[in-house]
Amino acid sequence: MGKWVAIAVGFCRYLTGKIPVINKIEHLGIAVSSIEDGNQLFADLLGTQPYKEERVESEHVITSFFQLGESKIELLEAVDGQGAIGKFMEKRGAGIHHIALDVTDIEFELDRLQNLGFVLLHQTPKPGADGKKIAFLHPKSTAGVLIELCEDMEK
Repeated sequence: MGKWVAIAVGFCRYLTGKIPVINKIEHLGIAVSSIEDGNQLFADLLGTQPYKEERVESEHVITSFFQLGESKIELLEAVDGQGAIGKFMEKRGAGIHHIALDVTDIEFELDRLQNLGFVLLHQTPKPGADGKKIAFLHPKSTAGVLIELCEDMEK
């Protein structure tokens, strides 16, 4: 598939004048049963405190972020069983929930990835935690891994 991806990227560049840019792993999302216990565990493990805790009502979660160089770890506690994290915890328990990728232009990346055959969970970005616009790719099209695309809202 590498050859076809290169052709598709070249075609995107030709049509739009834009180059697909995925900058880095922005964060790893980890579902926890308690944000307080998770903060203590990861503070002990990483030797640093979280820099931010935030409630995201639309996702039914409380999040907490730890900075590790250019990347982060996001802890997610479900506030009820309605959101994706609550359902994940019911099915699988605590553990890695998603990998988030920092992108330069989230709308462009959603179009590009959909045209390459990836299944989008969100057709348009929505506000997320930590000042980001976010959208997810379905795990059935990403080898069973939930992928989140993130772009700073300030851009």
